Amino acid sequence: MPRNKDLKRLIRTRMSKTGEAYTAARAQILNRSPVRATRAGTRARSTPAPDKPDYAALAGMSDAVIKEKTGCPWERWVVALDHHGAATMAHRDIAKLVSEKYKVPAWWTQAVTVGYERIKGIRAIGQRLDGSYEANKSRTFNVPVQDLFDAWATPARRRRWLNGARVNERTASAPKSMRLDWADGGIVAVWFMAKGAQKSSVSVQHSKLATKAAADGLKQYWSDRMDALGEYLGA
Repeated sequence: MPRNKDLKRLIRTRMSKTGEAYTAARAQILNRSPVRATRAGTRARSTPAPDKPDYAALAGMSDAVIKEKTGCPWERWVVALDHHGAATMAHRDIAKLVSEKYKVPAWWTQAVTVGYERIKGIRAIGQRLDGSYEANKSRTFNVPVQDLFDAWATPARRRRWLNGARVNERTASAPKSMRLDWADGGIVAVWFMAKGAQKSSVSVQHSKLATKAAADGLKQYWSDRMDALGEYLGA
């Protein structure tokens, strides 16, 4: 029998309304939410659970992708790495933990490590380990990969769509990749990939940027330049 008279009164009131047995009515009174009886005879409102962080948005990669490639969604990675105190570890130590303990392949080790650091606020999206930022952009065009590469590698052609930006070609490996020195001290790494006889893609990584604002501005810049490149190629 309950020792609290108010609780007994609530139970018997419910019994009279619902026809439930004493045990069933007692269980419903004790378990119902958001208001339930307390031992003090007052009514306490349950506190709603706080919203969970959107780990995928913070990490910059969807739960579906990270689970497919590593076997775990972001929430499980956060719990596992928090258990090992990873939030206070150096980047290389987190990566070593992910790789050796959880047997994650090299590329996805970095994805998990960087995503975790973003979730914990150690680094922002687009920020590199040294504190600098980068801007990334990619685009697919309906041209052979050699034509796409040449539009980047030939200075006269490059100036046509790059809007006269001053760059210096550092290295190039036709038709796969190149690296350019940017006038502001940044470095532009470019990768090319054939997607068929008449289709190819280019990915740009503009790094060594001092601020997130600079990275955001250059992301828009490269989006505009990709539009111009498409018009130049007729693709």
